[in-house]
Amino acid sequence: MASRCPYYDQVGMIRTDLSARVLLVDDDVALCSLLEERLRTEDFLLESVHDGIRGLQRARSGEHAIVMLDLMLPGMSGLDILRELRSSSTIPVIILTARGDEIDRILGLEIGADDYLSKPFSPRELVARLRAVLRRASASGARTQTIEIAGFSLNSAAREAWFDGAKLGLTGVEFSLLEILLQNAGRVVSREQLTEAVLGRKLGPFDRVIDVHVSNLRKKLGISKDGERIKAVRGSGYLLVVRPDPIPGFPRA
Repeated sequence: MASRCPYYDQVGMIRTDLSARVLLVDDDVALCSLLEERLRTEDFLLESVHDGIRGLQRARSGEHAIVMLDLMLPGMSGLDILRELRSSSTIPVIILTARGDEIDRILGLEIGADDYLSKPFSPRELVARLRAVLRRASASGARTQTIEIAGFSLNSAAREAWFDGAKLGLTGVEFSLLEILLQNAGRVVSREQLTEAVLGRKLGPFDRVIDVHVSNLRKKLGISKDGERIKAVRGSGYLLVVRPDPIPGFPRA
């Protein structure tokens, strides 16, 4: 059963700004209640849902700016919710995992989660992650830019990208990652720079989130006869390989 959708501020006025609305899908009722109180002090409006099927319905409603998703849920698992959600929506998702569940964590990122938090987590860290993901999504939506280079065409206003005329089905994070790499085509971008630019936060000491997103993007771009289009530079970061323009009469690699 969902909690009352708290779209009212502390003096009882109706809140209409979507950017403050957070959906939490977690069967830990006590945790949901605690986070609802804490996030209210940070000007977020939390709606909590405690089963997977209802959680997917609410995540698809278009009434929230971001979803926090526990992976262990009754009715429908968090990973299944994420799969279904990513088939039709690019809403930012932060997955919540038990500490040590690295396989589920990586799988969640591969399916399309934007970031993750390991339980138990501090409310301060949660707020920081929420703000970082929302800040990235807001900044991405505010820019209007077209990039055409090396067979790529990217429209930041529509959040759409094509490669050699074929549309790429990218998640929000993958789009932002490709945008940064295209802006720095042929140059190495460090993991620290990518994490701050794409995820909106600092790179942690054991943080592999950006690497998983790069791996996902690589798979969608495919491999040319000359090798991967995004190369890892050991100890430095990643670079997008700029292909030379083809000789007339010859196809691209």
